[in-house]
Amino acid sequence: MSRTPVMRVLARVGFAWLVLAAVTHAQSSTIAIRAGHLIDPDAGTAAANQVILVDGGRITAVGANVSIPAGARVIDLSRATVLPGLFDAHTHLCMSVKARDNSNYFFTTISDPDTLRAVEGVANARAMLEAGFTSVRDVGNEGNYACVSVRRGIQRGLIPGPTMLTAGRIIAPFGGQFQLQPDKPGIGEPEYAFADTRDEMRKAVRENAHFGATVIKIVVDDQSYIYSADDIRFIKAEAAAAGLKLAAHAWTPAGGHNAAEAGVDSIEHAPEITDADLALMKKNGVVLVGTEYLALRDPLRARWIDRLKRAVRANVTLVYGTDTIDEVAGQTRGTESMRGVDAWVEAGVTPRTLIQAMTTNAARLLGIDDQRGAIKAGLAADIIATPDNPLERPDTLKQVVFVMKDGRVVRQ
Repeated sequence: MSRTPVMRVLARVGFAWLVLAAVTHAQSSTIAIRAGHLIDPDAGTAAANQVILVDGGRITAVGANVSIPAGARVIDLSRATVLPGLFDAHTHLCMSVKARDNSNYFFTTISDPDTLRAVEGVANARAMLEAGFTSVRDVGNEGNYACVSVRRGIQRGLIPGPTMLTAGRIIAPFGGQFQLQPDKPGIGEPEYAFADTRDEMRKAVRENAHFGATVIKIVVDDQSYIYSADDIRFIKAEAAAAGLKLAAHAWTPAGGHNAAEAGVDSIEHAPEITDADLALMKKNGVVLVGTEYLALRDPLRARWIDRLKRAVRANVTLVYGTDTIDEVAGQTRGTESMRGVDAWVEAGVTPRTLIQAMTTNAARLLGIDDQRGAIKAGLAADIIATPDNPLERPDTLKQVVFVMKDGRVVRQ
């Protein structure tokens, strides 16, 4: 059917409106953040009056002279300090020890069904995100892969939460962190994968990888028999073959030494590690995730503060991790995890070192520094803001006023 002149004009007008609508939609998808100050963690600087453009969940431009496109949504943080979303590299989101029941860690792991623990993980993940933790590494104690399901729910957009790495079942010598009884030898599973022979170690790593773990966690030394440096090297090689990094729980000086000698990716806790082994960690490129939050409730608080000071002097790479598991009245898992900052302040750690431990150092440890951990063009838009400058007043990290995750505003 041939078109009349009027129909041709209407067609052109309609096409023009479609083009205009498409352009308007493209412009409206852009978010422009006006930052009063913007922190560069590695440089330890705060640049004034910066503009951050976000589109499609990613940062597209950063700078003082960045032009804001017409139609962009503008978020005014000109009275705040803006920095990358924070990391907690030692979490247990699918575990909540309930003080009201006078329960403990052992009771919680054997009494709470995995379904409840997954629900706890959902709630704790949201609380962590709202507090400013946009990425976490969950190092086990998730029953039968409950936190793997939470991670997948976040990835699918079913629930809000931080980017998660999850360890699945913790690999350990027989008994793990429990004192088992001979008539109930299986009560520690599936919380742990007991592995004493090389075949058992290999199988434990491969099962974790198969069922969705994205990092491997071992307990080195919570029994009188501990993993040797050769044992740990074997597990590390098997994890690496699956493309996974190795985190090592080490509580005793002997366990810390074996993990440092084996060159694990990170040592967790190590409250009494020696200066010689801190030097060995530095030599072998081992990161310390010291869980200094534990100092806040340990009668031997001074050992954590002292160890953190010694690690700083040894120039060991530090990453922030908390190990929070208790339900605390009036606090969420996120706000309680942020209290770990207090121990770093008490130890006299510089704010720059603390912020690096919570951002860029952590992103490198988790192997996602090409995606997150800084505010740069091309990276995911994980952005938070605080009322004051944490390079001058680190306590302000406990007062996060804005959270964006993958370009979506979570809290404002």
